[in-house]
Amino acid sequence: MDLREGSPAAVAVILGERLKQARLNADMTQTQVSELSGVSRKMVMGAEKGKVQLETLIAIMQVLGLSDHLNRFLPEQTISPVQLARLQGKKRQRASGSTSVKPEGDSEW
Repeated sequence: MDLREGSPAAVAVILGERLKQARLNADMTQTQVSELSGVSRKMVMGAEKGKVQLETLIAIMQVLGLSDHLNRFLPEQTISPVQLARLQGKKRQRASGSTSVKPEGDSEW
């Protein structure tokens, strides 16, 4: 299945299956992953079914040696040229020159 076309629930199930296969390929039990990641075994089981919170998924991926895939999963986003141009318009371009700095010795009192 193409992950771009599936429903969010269907994609989550597929990712859970892939996570399970990665665990099996690493020759680890759910209990071992649980202990090393600091999450419950129930959470590991849920992740393998596609029901997982982001922090739990990251912890499991780190234990399975998959953390290098996180940058490919969601690469760092750069600001678009259009957004950059919009922000440039809001930057201060020049000093107003309306305020003057008085020397320390010249007090109005």
